[in-house]
Amino acid sequence: MSAQEKPMPIPLRRPAPLNSPEVHADGSVTFRFRAPNAVEVKLALEGSEPLSMQKGEQGVWSVTTAALTPDYYGYSVVADGVWLIDPENPLLVPNLLTPASAVHVPGPPSLPWDLNNVPHGEIHHHFYKSKVATDDRDYYVYTPAGYDSAAKKTYPVLYLLHGYSDDASGWTAVGHANVILDNLIAQGKAKPMIVVMPLGYGTMEFVHMGWDAWSHIDLRAKNFDNFREALLTEVMPRVESEYRITKDRKARAIAGLSMGGSESLLTGLINLDKFSLIGAFSSGGIPEDFQKTFPALDAKANQQLHLLWIACGSEDGLIKVNRNLREWLKTKGVKATEIETPGAHTWMVWRRNLTELVVLLFR
Repeated sequence: MSAQEKPMPIPLRRPAPLNSPEVHADGSVTFRFRAPNAVEVKLALEGSEPLSMQKGEQGVWSVTTAALTPDYYGYSVVADGVWLIDPENPLLVPNLLTPASAVHVPGPPSLPWDLNNVPHGEIHHHFYKSKVATDDRDYYVYTPAGYDSAAKKTYPVLYLLHGYSDDASGWTAVGHANVILDNLIAQGKAKPMIVVMPLGYGTMEFVHMGWDAWSHIDLRAKNFDNFREALLTEVMPRVESEYRITKDRKARAIAGLSMGGSESLLTGLINLDKFSLIGAFSSGGIPEDFQKTFPALDAKANQQLHLLWIACGSEDGLIKVNRNLREWLKTKGVKATEIETPGAHTWMVWRRNLTELVVLLFR
């Protein structure tokens, strides 16, 4: 070999694929992960305690769960303390801080989040430059089956907000909100509606700081205040001019999960001239001085509110603040529907919350 010659690089060869996750007929799931040099590997499955994986031949770790309730589950593989997605699985949970993999345990066709042979709506993806947040951002719009932009018919609108660390795709990519709406509308249980799913941050600094952001009170307030302004002055005027939306507060709802639940309350209850239906799922981060937060709220709100729906998982760490909020509302004479769903701070709870809520809207 001459001095100028270089050895040819050896191409990387991917090992034979593993069958992971493998969903069994009884609803149990086997997860496999190749890590020959790892000392400890665990499975972090949404809604469950971490499961230890066992090392087998050729450094493949595996674990089989008990039978799981039919649903979509997010999960991560934790190898020697490092959280990883499953490289064998293309089904992902998009997230700005904790992206994960997902597994679908199918159930009967009656499940609202499972695809059925019904007319399907469409998801539209939009981009715009926000003057309020001083960045480029996006939002999604669901239009129901049969929607015709050239027709005269108009539709009520639901502004549906994601949680902290999610992006604007959260409710469709993970929550399967479009599938839930398709099924419930086809069954005649929900009114045909347009659903707008914006990016839920008033400043991206709030998510860039990670989970510690919640301890920064001023930044948290800026995030909530800027989001409300961006929604009311940028997103709403855009979608309500571009889509056939009924421009009447009685036909306008707002709902969300976790951070989005707080944003629904902080936007809807302060702007009852714009929203008549408000839903909050597992609200997190809402300022707990409720009187200071909602100084003008009293029993007169009942004349404007067609629905105030406050839900939380019974095993959720946020159950206390949600119960406190509901009790405070009672002292002000404000009527609210109180929902406690079995479960923790998970998408399994929020899919069920959305399913229950949308059948009550615009009746």
